[in-house]
This record gives sequence, C-alpha cells and structure tokens, in this order.
Amino acid sequence: MSRAEHIVVVGNGMVGVRFLERLGALAPDRHKVTVIGSEPVEGYNRVLLSALLAGDVAQADVCLRDRAWYKEQDIALRTGVTATRIDAAGARLDLSTGESLHYDRLVLATGSSAIRLPLPGSHLDGVVTFRDVADLDRIRAAAAPGRPVAVIGGGLLGIEAAYGLARLGCDVTLVHVMPRLMERQLDGRAAQFLRDALVRKRIKVLLNAQTARVLGDKKVEGLEFKDDSRLPADLVVMAVGVRPQSALATDVLDIGRGIKIDDGMTTSVANIHAIGECAEHRGQIYGLVEPGYDQADILARRIAGDIEASYEGSVLSTNLKISGVGVFSAGAFEGGEGMDSVTFEDRRKCHYRRLVFKGDQLAGAILIGETGDALWYRDLIRGGADVSASRSSLIFGRAHAERSVREAA
Repeated sequence: MSRAEHIVVVGNGMVGVRFLERLGALAPDRHKVTVIGSEPVEGYNRVLLSALLAGDVAQADVCLRDRAWYKEQDIALRTGVTATRIDAAGARLDLSTGESLHYDRLVLATGSSAIRLPLPGSHLDGVVTFRDVADLDRIRAAAAPGRPVAVIGGGLLGIEAAYGLARLGCDVTLVHVMPRLMERQLDGRAAQFLRDALVRKRIKVLLNAQTARVLGDKKVEGLEFKDDSRLPADLVVMAVGVRPQSALATDVLDIGRGIKIDDGMTTSVANIHAIGECAEHRGQIYGLVEPGYDQADILARRIAGDIEASYEGSVLSTNLKISGVGVFSAGAFEGGEGMDSVTFEDRRKCHYRRLVFKGDQLAGAILIGETGDALWYRDLIRGGADVSASRSSLIFGRAHAERSVREAA
C-alpha cells in the first residue's frame, strides 16, 4: 500500500479552510494533511470582525470550523505556530518551534497583512490596525462611549471598523484621502448614498483628507493633516489596505507583487501552490475572499485528480453588508467605451442601482440598499447572457424582468 501524500497548508484563514473543505469532499481519506496557523485560534470569518467588535456576534459565531471538525477530518491543526523557511530542494518546512516538516505538496494560503502608514507618530500607543482578532482586543481596550476615535481609510475595512466603534458609542470620524468612499468598488453617486447612510449612523466622514502625522508624545492625541487642520483622537485605527504575505516564499519562489501562480494554482516550484490574497495570477492580486474561494476550489479539484481544472480569473464583485447597508458591485460598473447605463435611486430609502450595458449584455452593476438580486446580476455579467428581451425592466430586479419576458412571449 502506497504512502498517503502529505499536504502541508500554511494559513488557516477563510481561503485555507475552504481548500480543506473542498479537498475533504472530493478526495476523502486520501491525504495526510497538516495545517499551520500563526494565530492562536482556529480560522475565523474576517468579514464579521466589525460585527464582533460591535458585539453583534460572539467569538464562536465567527469560527469557521472548530477543533472537533479538524479531528473528525483527521487534519493535524497547529495554531500559534509560524512557518519560517521553505527548503524546496528537500521538501521541508521549518517552523518557529524548531521543528521541520516534510511535505509532498505545500499549499501557501498566507493571506495578507495590514498596512501601517509610515507617518510620524504612527508608533504611538493608541495607534492600531484592523485586521485580526488581536487587533480587536487592542481596540476594545482603548474604546469607550464618547471617546474620540479616528479611523483612517475609506475602503471596506475602514468603514467596518468605524461602524463597530460607533456601535460601541465612540465619537467616530472616518478619514479618507480620496474624494469618495470605496472608490474601487463604487461610482460617485453610490459612494454618496453610502456616505449618507454612515452619517445617519453617527459616523462623521472626512474626505480629501491627507494625514500628515499622528499627534502626541507617548500616547496618541489626534491627527494633523496636510492643510494644517487637526482632529482630536484618543484612538487611531489604520485601515488603509493590505499587502500579500509572501515573505516566506521570497527566496524560493517567483515573486511579483505576490506569489506568482499559473492557472492550476502552481508556483514556480511544481509541488508548491498558492491561493488567496498572497497569490498573483496573471498579474492580478485579488483583495476579496470570493476569488480566493475560486482558487481553493480549483486546487482541490487538481489534487483530487481533475487535471483539466483551470482558473481563468474572477469577475470582481463585492456583495456585503457594510455598516448594516447592503452594498454590491460587479464588472465594469463605471462604464466605458461602447457602454451605456441605466440608474434608479430612492434617496429616502437609500436605494441606488446602476446597470451598465455593452450591447445586449449586462457588463456591470451597482446596488446600494436593496441587494437581494445581487447574485443574479453577478451571474448575468459572468455568463455574458443576452438580456435584450428584459433590458428595459432589468433595473427593477429579477422578478419584474422575468415577468416582463413571459408577458412579451
């Protein structure tokens, strides 16, 4: 009887866990699997961090799989352990414990790390990032009702951090260097709707604000901006983006902005793979979890024997509740040459929709507020379906569009 192939997975986040689930479903009991997680807890849903901060959910609610599940799947889970070096020639992985593990396949799902702006004063006590549960502990320790807090970053993480802190009763100001929120996922009008919704939740929004330095001696006292204006703050949360965690592979693999992979999720070394936010595919690094899930699925299929499984890239989409407001965008939502669009808005209900068409195909969409049909719009975009028969009614949602097609038939 041949020895079971040993797969070592570095990273126990959302994408790493998805890979374990899919591999277990496709090829049960065919591999020996060891998982290395640098955090002391089991993998958890980072999307729910703001809800956890706000107290809307408990720690157990964000856990993806508990330790009993790993045991049932015969997966060796090592938490609070860091991978320190890859010996590609010897197929060994060195750990922070001093151990060295042999692997037949190595899967890197190391994700990304929070960026800390290199500002004067960024080292002060009370300046934190917003990326993991350890960050939440530091934020909770400093947050209190009525306490002035500045959150730097008007992307998804920054908005979520601001929402969680506002729910704790803090006096929150969201600071963003750009003229609109979530500029990579929303057009100007949608961003305005989102801003209005945040203001209604007692979150101040400061746009076009270039932070020059963090004020304070030993403890943070506020922010100073390039125009010399100041904002008092007892806590500063930096949520300005992430960068791929590829340091482990730097001396071993082909690295661009992330760990370069082919359509089969394989790196420049045949038995080493990378998935998720640490991976660079065709020059693209995806900062969202769904493309990472797609990559995890393809790699699991490959290892399970489907050698034709191939990742062609993902149509970028965002489908989330941000501060309790539904937000969805997908495809070419900004439009472009040869495209036209239809919009609908209801400011009182904070509902906004924009559909972008290229000929008879739906090319992009934005939904704010009511997002029940988000996945349907996404599938129309991804599938390149001919929507000419329902184009005039598509803006009103799936039920209305499908009814109009039936009535016209």
